[in-house]
Amino acid sequence: MKKFSKSAIISLIIGVAILFTACGNATASNNNAEESLSKLDQIKKAGKIVVGTSADYPPYEFHKEVNGKDEIVGFDISIAKEIAKDLGVELEIKDMDFDGLLLALNADKVDFVMAGMTPDPERVKAVDFSKIYYNAVHGIVIKAENKDTLKTVDDLTGKKIGAQKGAIQEKIAEAEIKDLQLKSLAKIPDLILEVKNNKIDAVVMEKPVADSYVDKNKDLMLMDVTFDDGEGGSAVAVKKGSTDLVNEINKTLDRLIKDGSVDKFVLEAIEMVDGE
Repeated sequence: MKKFSKSAIISLIIGVAILFTACGNATASNNNAEESLSKLDQIKKAGKIVVGTSADYPPYEFHKEVNGKDEIVGFDISIAKEIAKDLGVELEIKDMDFDGLLLALNADKVDFVMAGMTPDPERVKAVDFSKIYYNAVHGIVIKAENKDTLKTVDDLTGKKIGAQKGAIQEKIAEAEIKDLQLKSLAKIPDLILEVKNNKIDAVVMEKPVADSYVDKNKDLMLMDVTFDDGEGGSAVAVKKGSTDLVNEINKTLDRLIKDGSVDKFVLEAIEMVDGE
């Protein structure tokens, strides 16, 4: 066995230390370079953009079997595909509970959020928004058998009212219905079951969504009451400071609104819901 001098061993140790330091500096440099890229540049470098959504909200986003395969569809998804196409990247869809979407956005688990989301003042503090791409009014779903006792907003006073957790409908219900007992759940289908099983008296939701559920459930109906949210409709959410990404998204939205594509996507989505 060959013997090495102390000086040779020390030189070897120093050389290894320098090598690891250089590698560490290179990794740190790469990480810093990645962080210095704008959100838009990061997306283009990755070759994909990830949208976060809550796919229980037809016709905005919902699950549907297409050619024997479960897919997430809806007019929000159609718009998201156009955004990805204009950016020249692929679209990846992540489905999660509505009240976790902005947390995922700020944790960089998704690049943008589309879920029929209203840019209310509280959300605007946490994230940035695109321009409004769709306006809708809100309706109230009840059991059809209660149509003679639940006719007006006053008839809902003190009743058990449902709304999607974290959604604008929670605030609308609290503002418009006196002394309500609010029940918030993460999923719209769960709220519908609560009404059908007499656990709650009504659900406040966007009217296009309400229409789609009523059409599929003959024991349900819409009250002849609607609300405006006063917040300006649905917009795309992005992480704070992503100005370049918002600008590109707004360009796509301008095009889709101007050429009538948004309205076409809405009609197509409603037809997909009706065809289930």
